[in-house]
Amino acid sequence: MDLDSKLPDVGTTIFTVMSKMAADHQAINLGQGFPDFNTDPKLLELVQEAMNSGHNQYPYMPGVEPLRSTIADKVQTLYRHSYNKDTEITITSGATEALMASILASVHNGDEVIVIDPCYDSYVPAIRLAGGRPVRVNMIAPSNTTETFYVNWADVQAAITQNTRLIILNFPHNPTGTTLTNDDLDQIESLVDGTDILLISDEVYEHIVFAPEEHLSLASRPKLADRAFVISSFGKTTHTTGWKVGYCCAPQPLTQELRKVHQFLVFTVPSPFQYALANYTRDPATYLNLPQFYQAKRDRLAAGLANTRFNAYPCPGTFFMLADYSDISNISETDFAVWLTQEHGVTVIPVSAFYADPSAEASNHQLIRFCFAKTDEMLDSAINLLSKV
Repeated sequence: MDLDSKLPDVGTTIFTVMSKMAADHQAINLGQGFPDFNTDPKLLELVQEAMNSGHNQYPYMPGVEPLRSTIADKVQTLYRHSYNKDTEITITSGATEALMASILASVHNGDEVIVIDPCYDSYVPAIRLAGGRPVRVNMIAPSNTTETFYVNWADVQAAITQNTRLIILNFPHNPTGTTLTNDDLDQIESLVDGTDILLISDEVYEHIVFAPEEHLSLASRPKLADRAFVISSFGKTTHTTGWKVGYCCAPQPLTQELRKVHQFLVFTVPSPFQYALANYTRDPATYLNLPQFYQAKRDRLAAGLANTRFNAYPCPGTFFMLADYSDISNISETDFAVWLTQEHGVTVIPVSAFYADPSAEASNHQLIRFCFAKTDEMLDSAINLLSKV
């Protein structure tokens, strides 16, 4: 019996496709965004300690108090915004569930939701499942390797209609690494002033921003925080993407609606991970030292690519680096990523995969995305192979 699909255009994600291809061809996988090294042994010990202490049953639906308290303290210290730990912070099954719950809670049939392309692949399917209509606005692509992608806020303004319910933002940005400036925040404030438009701010890479840049959370602006679901993830911060623990900070009226959805999506998140992350994250060094750790890997990859025919772009944030391959080939980004995997043993992600139509000319800038959240040995092996291309 055939099922009338709610997502007829959705297939297997590019990350799964490329990771399988990497495995099939025994290629070095610099595609999917996860570390190939383990987390801090201290954090693993805290998980075991939580299990031994009996934290193995259903926890409180919005998340355990110690973790919500730790998040409230961290956000207050970093962004000077006070969220009530009991009514405005929710622990979620990764940032992806927080995104889904936020969208389902706020978007109704016929609502328009603005997304910024290139965008993370879960946004548009979630909008469609909620009955909304995605309205895609392209970032401006860099014209040379000294620039980064940026948002033309006039284009966003032009996309706003009386049906616009929500704008989804993702900074530090996956896949481009772009970060927000204070001028960007000013522009966003101007866009939504006097409207009922809500915001989702996907800030999972908040702690992977490299000097002289700094992360500017939407939570740092009261006018934006008052209408925003601000989402982050412990997976990126503690190298535990497989644990799927994220969180959402939002004003009480928004959190109330988000929790209604959250409790029926997953109900709650594994207890021992929550208690362990609460204890671990109380030490600010666990996240404040991340930029230095990842900058060394970023610089290692950039230095290696400098000795190849790839041209690396600046990486202000995230653990992704874009590179131009126009000196090597003029084929599409998807075809190039496949060719690089099959013929040279290094897997990457085509940036075009983050657009509505990956085959369109406007989606192809001859750019690929490398993930440098890998061991130095893996990065060096990949660079050695890339130098032969």
